[in-house]
Amino acid sequence: MKGPLFYSKILLFGEYGIIKDSKGLSIPYNFYNGALKVDENPTQEAIKSNNSLQAFVDYLRNLDKELVTFDIDTLQKDVDAGMYFDSSIPQGYGVGSSGALVAAIYDKYASDKITVLENLTREKLLKLKAIFSEMESFFHGKSSGLDPLNSYLSLPILINSKDNIEATGIPSQKTEGKGAVFLLDSGIVGETAPMVSIFMENMKNEGFRSMLKDQFIKHTDACVDDFLKGDIKSLFKNTKQLSKVVLNNFKPMIPKQFHELWKKGIETNDYYLKLCGSGGGGYILGFTENIDRAKEALKAHKLEVVYNF
Repeated sequence: MKGPLFYSKILLFGEYGIIKDSKGLSIPYNFYNGALKVDENPTQEAIKSNNSLQAFVDYLRNLDKELVTFDIDTLQKDVDAGMYFDSSIPQGYGVGSSGALVAAIYDKYASDKITVLENLTREKLLKLKAIFSEMESFFHGKSSGLDPLNSYLSLPILINSKDNIEATGIPSQKTEGKGAVFLLDSGIVGETAPMVSIFMENMKNEGFRSMLKDQFIKHTDACVDDFLKGDIKSLFKNTKQLSKVVLNNFKPMIPKQFHELWKKGIETNDYYLKLCGSGGGGYILGFTENIDRAKEALKAHKLEVVYNF
């Protein structure tokens, strides 16, 4: 048995901000994917994944039946038979490993599921997001539900606010373009839950709250608009500001050894770094107007280009 593939995602803009109603833009990233599988001779990795699925099934049994119901008997039978999630998506890297798993389970076992083929009204998208939020909370305490939504639909998603999300189109890539969005591997696994609790703790501070509203959300919203309009000049201006705001106010979310590198990008304009997901490790997202310059400046690190301007 092997189920359909579900892809990883990248939240280009909106990390942390979307908790407080900023805009956000999330795109599928097909380089990594995962699928439900059963093998005759499972590896250690598969056994570990299967154990985690056992606990997940118990969690799903108790979800609000008004919101979503599953064919739990079939799911339990498959998990007892050794089903696991076979995934190339790195865990703790901010590219949605648990999101893809949630999407795969919903796709295969949810009753009355909303499918990609029907007319996706705002109500349906919000309902899916609410279901995925409840499902994914098993993995990191509190989830927005966006990662699984992205993985399930395999479409870019524009978040206008908490109650206003839509599937969107993004400007097509210019493969010859020098400008790029890239992932930089920090080499450290990040944990979502502790990062989110640092953020929530900071939110109790009035100064932090007004910085979030007047600077972080302002530049995040501008970046989303610029990206969708294809206004590259303005996009880089706003990304630079966003990179500064993050360096000054989200230091705990940036691994220590990257503080200097982050600052250097802002000073030289060779690249601008921002958080990818909750931070604390995993991938760091980079934006550059000249990928060759960025590669040269960051040659000690592994870069993956995800989008070309």
